[in-house]
Amino acid sequence: MKTITCIEDLRRMAQRRVPRMFYDYADSGSWTESTYRANSSDFEPIKFRQRVAVDMSNRSLRTTMAGQEVSMPVALAPTGLTGMQHADGEILAARAAEQFGVPFTLSTMSICSIEDVAANTTKPFWFQLYVMKDRAFIERLIDRAKAAKCSALVLTLDLQVLGQRHKDIRNGLSAPPRLTLPNILNMATKPAWCLGMLGTKRRQFGNIVGHATSVSDMSSLSSWTSQQFDLTLSWKDVEWIKQRWGGKLIIKGIMDAEDARLAADSGADALIVSNHGGRQLDGAQSSIAALPGIVEAVGKRIEVHMDGGIRSGQDVIKALALGARGVYIGRAFLYGLGAMGEEGVRRALEIIRNELDITMAFCGLRDVQRVDRNILLPGSYPL
Repeated sequence: MKTITCIEDLRRMAQRRVPRMFYDYADSGSWTESTYRANSSDFEPIKFRQRVAVDMSNRSLRTTMAGQEVSMPVALAPTGLTGMQHADGEILAARAAEQFGVPFTLSTMSICSIEDVAANTTKPFWFQLYVMKDRAFIERLIDRAKAAKCSALVLTLDLQVLGQRHKDIRNGLSAPPRLTLPNILNMATKPAWCLGMLGTKRRQFGNIVGHATSVSDMSSLSSWTSQQFDLTLSWKDVEWIKQRWGGKLIIKGIMDAEDARLAADSGADALIVSNHGGRQLDGAQSSIAALPGIVEAVGKRIEVHMDGGIRSGQDVIKALALGARGVYIGRAFLYGLGAMGEEGVRRALEIIRNELDITMAFCGLRDVQRVDRNILLPGSYPL
């Protein structure tokens, strides 16, 4: 594909170039995938008010997210196994985000480690934390993020149990890949991906293997992970983590107004309205539908961000109009990464920035910080 006009073009390229098990891992939801689909489709009914004969010059997309200056109100979301979409994927994505002036968030379940990303970037990035039973391991993770000068900790609260994703089970998902005959045959059709993986030493969970007790290699990781989901996780743990971290704290996985109030009470700097990309509770509300109620409940007390279903700059501005201070893209940048590596991530960000900028102009605004519900057609968005 020589002409790339939108995120969907990058998705199609990634689907051709990334082995099926890893493409499906990124591009799927739990059970029937109804929430995964709703995250995107629920943006469609929201309509803009087009304005004319207004000054559209000198437009600015610059703002802040959790106190950090950003070139546009978009961050790269934490995504597991990013380094299996493309060799050294977390490093490449972090570099692209740094050059673009937006935050990159490294997942606990990344292939490249905290130290790998820090050694290959020049500015602070954000780190996403899962809470596991092994609290000593969590303490070490937090300390490693501090040592790497991560500028915010994104604490994910919606993974106490793991949602079932049918495609992952069918594909026998693992890292390194399980070498079944179907997987071998599929990978044989992705020569560029295979060459990239042969050329890197980063093919396992870099934040865990060699750092967690009794996890010295990939063979011992599976049993350790299955035992680490913490069903007892509570807001007391959030308080402990906040004290241990001592820096900017963003709480991810909020879909209910009462939980949003508890997040605000915790003293966190921001929360993310998120259903884990439709990968956890199938049948849950879409993130964009949940956003207005949460903004109404706590928007004056805590900064509200949002992720889930963002595929365009128009989606970004709709979320901002409904009260989000910033959004996160996951699949959109993964498609770019799988399609074209670092250049693909930059291209995804360029597409979203261009669409956001032009849409803002058509709506008669010059400053992204002034976006509100006045740019939307009344009655076209959830209340």
